[in-house]
Amino acid sequence: RHRHKEKWAATAPRIPSTRLALHHFDTSYSLHLGALWPSVRAGLLCEQKYGALLNNFAAADHVPEELELLNATDFISEALQKSSGQRGAAVGEVATGCQEGSGEGRTGMQAEMVAQTEMSSPLCTSISSKIKCYTFPRGDITRFRPARPDGLGLLDYYLMDAASLLPVLALDVQPDDFVLDLCAAPGGKTLALLQTGFCGHLAANDVSISRTKRLYQILHSYVPKEVRDTVSVTSYDGRDWDQVKGGTFHKVLVDVPCTTDRHSAMEEDNNIFHRRRTKERQMLPMLQLQLLMAGILAARPGGAVVYSTCSLSPLQNECVVERALDVARAQFNISLHPEDLSHFRTLFQDTFSFFSECQLGELVLPHLTANFGPMYFCKLRRA
Repeated sequence: RHRHKEKWAATAPRIPSTRLALHHFDTSYSLHLGALWPSVRAGLLCEQKYGALLNNFAAADHVPEELELLNATDFISEALQKSSGQRGAAVGEVATGCQEGSGEGRTGMQAEMVAQTEMSSPLCTSISSKIKCYTFPRGDITRFRPARPDGLGLLDYYLMDAASLLPVLALDVQPDDFVLDLCAAPGGKTLALLQTGFCGHLAANDVSISRTKRLYQILHSYVPKEVRDTVSVTSYDGRDWDQVKGGTFHKVLVDVPCTTDRHSAMEEDNNIFHRRRTKERQMLPMLQLQLLMAGILAARPGGAVVYSTCSLSPLQNECVVERALDVARAQFNISLHPEDLSHFRTLFQDTFSFFSECQLGELVLPHLTANFGPMYFCKLRRA
């Protein structure tokens, strides 16, 4: 009987990983987010909202009209149009003031105000209008239909968390840029980078062979062969990338492994809060720092690096970036300039819920009416 009890005890169900994750989040994020945490927590535990990234390579001209009939809109072009309209109105108001003013001094001051107003929306000139992603309005929980193939078998759109596009937009890929996606699988951001039409060459790397297979599947389902041929897919340990091709890329995306907060709170499968993965989870900030440093070393002088996670944790977000700035300066004599991305908050406030107190970079918070994210992203310019 004693042995029987021991056996029963050994096979008794353990505390679910999702419950461990939520306990951890309640302890740490309630301190970090304060009064916002109950709302963010509710969002994490509800169905995620998706966006439909339009596939520019597919013959699917009817898709935008189809989506618009469902009341979905391309959140990027809509934000740019609104920003452009507001800027135009502001310039008009200043110009009217110019006409009403008198004397050269007055006109010169007004002209300076016009110039400042025209410069107040940097994203209008730095965002790729070729990336189109349709989302439903705030509070609308309509689901998109599954993607369909065109005549050549290329799928018409890719369903993803729309907030995942923000790091790609922040990277600001320009024509003929050499681009590195250091932790590329499963492939959503890689696909988005290709949608810009600007990558002179794209290196897509992921250490996991199984995840790299998923990346290949995405490329074959969405990208024609002549474009796939411009992409090199590898499975190096990203931490060693600078030993392969250091200092060669104009733009580097470092979308690191993290606690994937939404998945950890909802799914038992492959949950990093499983008791067997405690050490792995505790080592995440170190891994993230090593990957970010490899990305920094892979960028050429003057190049840009965007670091991103799908976690709310400041230990995995701002703290990693701050440590990388120190290590780059002290160990490699590399000076990095964190770029101000607050205009993202202004531009996309109708689509996403942002954390206004993020000290370095930007953070999208899950919210019941706009249930995207979490998504943290920070841009560093190498001197």
